Amino acid sequence: MDTILPSEVKTRLASGEKLIIVDVREDEEVAQGMIPGAVHIPLGQLPERMNDFPKAEEVILVCRSGNRSGRALAFLEAQGVSGLKNMTGGMLEWED
Repeated sequence: MDTILPSEVKTRLASGEKLIIVDVREDEEVAQGMIPGAVHIPLGQLPERMNDFPKAEEVILVCRSGNRSGRALAFLEAQGVSGLKNMTGGMLEWED
């Protein structure tokens, strides 16, 4: 599984890089804040929202701790999606 650290994402965003980030947390979690510019597709909705999923060379998946985004990565890879990275530590580490 390809991973990326929250600090790496922050550095790349701060340098002006346009990243494609998909937040797979639930609505109530996202309401508490999310990474600016991220797309919200809850984990449970991924199967029916595959057409909404960004097609890009690199997509960073985010959740609270890195668990659900890891499951999202495994599911999406099984559907033939490539270029995925799981943000380890999730939003728990983003906020620190």
